[in-house]
Amino acid sequence: MSNPTMPSASEIKELHDSYLQNIAWPNESEMKYQTSDTLFKFIEANHFFNTKLWNEEDLARRLKVSDSEIAKNKRAIDKFNQSRNDFIERIDSFILDHATKSLLKEAKQNSETLGAIIDRLSILSLKIFHMGMQARRMNTSEIHRKTCEEKLKILKIQRNDLCVCFDELVYDHLQGLRYFKQYKQFKMYNDANLNPQLYGEN
Repeated sequence: MSNPTMPSASEIKELHDSYLQNIAWPNESEMKYQTSDTLFKFIEANHFFNTKLWNEEDLARRLKVSDSEIAKNKRAIDKFNQSRNDFIERIDSFILDHATKSLLKEAKQNSETLGAIIDRLSILSLKIFHMGMQARRMNTSEIHRKTCEEKLKILKIQRNDLCVCFDELVYDHLQGLRYFKQYKQFKMYNDANLNPQLYGEN
């Protein structure tokens, strides 16, 4: 890349995949970049919470457990989703603070931020990882495995396409040709002062 602050899509993809290959991730494995001053610190944290969120979503679909167990899963999902969104914003803040050039007069605004694309790459890596497991799963039918293998091919194409879009946006951003603004999520349902169901309990 022309700016050392910005990783390429392939570097981000490699980071995402490497963590998912670690059976201790995300519960027992420490985050490699958590004390660094690089963008990877926030990319890693976003991927951490996406992985935690994925696992809780699986647990919340169980049918043979108590309602109280599912309620715990739902509360964890809400917590992890908020953290995931927080780190999308922190990714964008870091990029805007450290990797922004003067805009050319003809610069155009991009509706999607680089942080949002990185988040989508994280989710795609999770889909590819888990669909790959299903494509290799031996205690099921060959039809199941073949169906999952076809889905896996599509997911990989989608991720490769998104990687191209990411790299092109980074290049244009660093050249001053395209820019994005940081959009705050303002998740009202998590705020006790804004959610009427919460402040109404007081």
